[in-house]
Amino acid sequence: MQATVTNTNMRRRERTKSKGGMGRAIKYLTNYRREAALPYIFLIVATLSQLAVPNMIRRVIDAVTSGYIADQVLGALDKIPAAFMGAALPKILDALKYPADLTADQLKVQLAADVANAPQALINALILIVVFAVLRGVFAFLQAYWAEKNSQAVAYDLRNDLYSKIQTLSFSYHDKNQTGQLMIRATDDVEKVRLFIGQGLLQLVGAFILLVGTIIILFSSNVSLAWTVMPILPIALVLFVIFAGLSRPMFAQVQQKLSALNTVLQENLAGIKVIKAFTREKQQQDKFKARADDTMDQAIKLSRLFTFMFPLVFMIANLGQASILYFGGKAIIAGTLSLGAWQEFSMYLMYLFMPIMMMGMIITQFGQASASADRIFEILDAKNDITDKPSAAKLPAVKGHVKFEKVTFRYFGGGEPVLSDVTFEANPGESIALLGSTGSGKTTIINLLPRFYDLSEGKITIDDHDLREVTLESLRSQIGIVLQETTLFSGTVRENIAFGKPDATQQEIEAAARAAQAHDFIMSFPEGYNTHVGERGQTLSGGQKQRVAIARALLLNPRILILDDSTSSVDLNTEAAIQKALDVLMQGRTSFVIAQRISTVMNADKILVLERGKVVAIGKHAD
Repeated sequence: MQATVTNTNMRRRERTKSKGGMGRAIKYLTNYRREAALPYIFLIVATLSQLAVPNMIRRVIDAVTSGYIADQVLGALDKIPAAFMGAALPKILDALKYPADLTADQLKVQLAADVANAPQALINALILIVVFAVLRGVFAFLQAYWAEKNSQAVAYDLRNDLYSKIQTLSFSYHDKNQTGQLMIRATDDVEKVRLFIGQGLLQLVGAFILLVGTIIILFSSNVSLAWTVMPILPIALVLFVIFAGLSRPMFAQVQQKLSALNTVLQENLAGIKVIKAFTREKQQQDKFKARADDTMDQAIKLSRLFTFMFPLVFMIANLGQASILYFGGKAIIAGTLSLGAWQEFSMYLMYLFMPIMMMGMIITQFGQASASADRIFEILDAKNDITDKPSAAKLPAVKGHVKFEKVTFRYFGGGEPVLSDVTFEANPGESIALLGSTGSGKTTIINLLPRFYDLSEGKITIDDHDLREVTLESLRSQIGIVLQETTLFSGTVRENIAFGKPDATQQEIEAAARAAQAHDFIMSFPEGYNTHVGERGQTLSGGQKQRVAIARALLLNPRILILDDSTSSVDLNTEAAIQKALDVLMQGRTSFVIAQRISTVMNADKILVLERGKVVAIGKHAD
């Protein structure tokens, strides 16, 4: 119970430290400073080109309407009797907004000029519209390209950092965290962060520029109309702030449900043979369906929030449009606003509410990305239990003198000890056999030797060097390990044997394979050492995988050798052959052998019998 509370508190602290993950993810852009600035420069040009278009449309409308009105008035002037011209002229000049001191003849000249200039003004405005449209299109493309390129670069860095961190985290971290959850953070969570950096962040900056630019233009063109829509703007912004606060934890829950779903999927795919062997397909389908239902229910809750938000925002935007229609219409009737100016104002009003409505998509992306970024940095901030001390020295070439001095070990630092007061010594070249029932502590001893875990009490030394005072790389590079659970990687047999020494020659690889009694069965394959072993070595038998793993360890020519029940998956004849080779290879090396069969450890120099984490007997087989 105490360990559970400790683990819960530790995870809570990790979550607290990882808050603000979105800001930290965005800082990855600083690795590409010049490239990171480019999409925002292109965005400014594209947005300014967009802001120029309504003014061009106003010029088109004003050119058409002024030309049409001038033509109609010019035709009407000829029908007005000279006696009435004096009284009508001031009203005509006032209606057309012409200077009041024009004579009738000057008015006709001006009207004729307006009619003649209207087509050219129309063409000029249309050309400018095309120019700004081309500018916007070109720079929008450049903006999108560089934003996508930068976001892919950030995702690349995040995935590499995650993989590097996961590789360096201690066994205790992996004991507490499921593989499926780690996979979803390195794939789906990183992709959500990438999408926001590549799209949402740019849209956010673009929305801000468009909003500020539109407000400036609205007030500079018509202050009274601008004030009619301004009260609606803060209402919409407050709504988005509220929705953002509500949606963020819901996005985090969606990702958690998705992680649980992915974990079930990963476990079922890894254990498909066991599921089929025990005919548990229906039960596992039900388990997967339950996780899928949880994920869907949480996603529907989130969708319900946004399906309520968007119509509400559209309604507010429509209220602003209605106010412009009403007050703008009155101004046109009163003659204080031209049709072109009203159309220009209406388009800028759309630009005013467009960024507000874009906030909905931005908030959606930000909520997802923020929750995902926090989950990513939970891993990047995770404390590694096994690290090099700042003063750690490189372990020199060892002879293999190993001492355990009153070693006690507890998993996760609490609970009952797995090992208790274990003391023994292995001289260089000795083979030490570990015997005992399941759970007696045999595997724990060999896990402490390469510092997969750190002991709770006591001391372990190699050639009188405390393991905690030397670097992990220099320690582990001098220890060859064959684990009970054989792990091979997708690739060829040659690549798997040379996994710890990629530059090994073919002769060295074959020598290690012969020593492990693996050469003959490898050569029986059509492609020999270039045979692909399949995922986790599925194309090889258990005994074959075990012998490849032994060859992999022997290729390193280690001074210390760990064999964790390494002959458990082979038949008696193969075991005898492997044991004969191992007897020769273990000469001059300090070897630790775990075995269930007495025959495997008969020739050991020292046998340790463990029971409930304690050494209850030490001696040779004859003893």
